[in-house]
Amino acid sequence: AVRLMESGGGSVDVGGSLRLSCVAQGFTRRRTSMGWFRQVPGKEREGVAVLLADGQTFYDELVKGRFTISQDNAKDTVYMQMDKLNSNDTAVYYCAVEYLGGSHLSASAWRYWGKGTQVTVSS
Repeated sequence: AVRLMESGGGSVDVGGSLRLSCVAQGFTRRRTSMGWFRQVPGKEREGVAVLLADGQTFYDELVKGRFTISQDNAKDTVYMQMDKLNSNDTAVYYCAVEYLGGSHLSASAWRYWGKGTQVTVSS
């Protein structure tokens, strides 16, 4: 079965940085689409950054220029470097794998999900 495990979350001060990692199991060692989403209580899960198998990237406008998504295809690992964090970045961050089509930053476009990792940015 496919399993995704996020790590790298935690607490950081405003302006700080974190790097999230997601390890995917249950795939052959080939490139696949991977993405990061985040969710806060009372809101729907929103796309943050997406890396398609062909190398295209998509970012939410709120994080563009601050967050960078990358992929280690050999290990089926996706990373997201997050810099210049602010309080609005506080959320549970989820890794997603296998883009199904449609809006890239829509949660409904993705097949598999990790459990999530909490990111808290303190003002």
